Amino acid sequence: MRGHLTLHVGQIASERPLSSLSGFDRGTPIDRYYIERFLGAHSSDVRGRVLEAGDDSYSRKFGGDRITRQDVLHIDDPAATFVGDLGTPGLLPSGAFDCIILTQVLQYVFDVPAAVKQIRDALRPNGVALITVPGVAPISRDQWRDSFYWRFTEPSLTRLLTREFNPANVTVAPFGNVYAASLFLHGAAVEEADRKKLQAVDPALAIVITARAVA
Repeated sequence: MRGHLTLHVGQIASERPLSSLSGFDRGTPIDRYYIERFLGAHSSDVRGRVLEAGDDSYSRKFGGDRITRQDVLHIDDPAATFVGDLGTPGLLPSGAFDCIILTQVLQYVFDVPAAVKQIRDALRPNGVALITVPGVAPISRDQWRDSFYWRFTEPSLTRLLTREFNPANVTVAPFGNVYAASLFLHGAAVEEADRKKLQAVDPALAIVITARAVA
């Protein structure tokens, strides 16, 4: 395991990132540390018919045998249950899901308000959407680079969700701080971080914004 990194302002400003893949090639990316803490805290919501974007890895990890049917949404993978842009109306069936997991997805959807409306419409009564989006974050350098449209703040995500969900049923929370943001932008991994320093929250420098929205 690598030791804790000591980063200096000059190094961050002048050197190339440690990773061009947000730390995936070095271990666990810093943003995933917060994403998994959020999903773990709400694992009881992952139940019944579950839709996850990208693949079903978090559904399996946090839902397990509480899941009765698993669906996957992907922009272009023909093996997914639903294939297409979440901002396209009618992509998902109405009132179908008990839980929708969208981790770091909405930044790749140009029409975010349409996507949020579709998420709300696709949930059954009392169904739950578990959403994470980037705050302070590098633009993707992989095949999704040209589709990385947005970064978010706590107020912007709150406003987007409360247009479609009852505000009393929406909880939005930031995660991260200047230490986490520095490591994340530099491409370091969780295994290289001092985890105690990851705990503090500075909304102005949050790297992940999370939301739990109940239909």
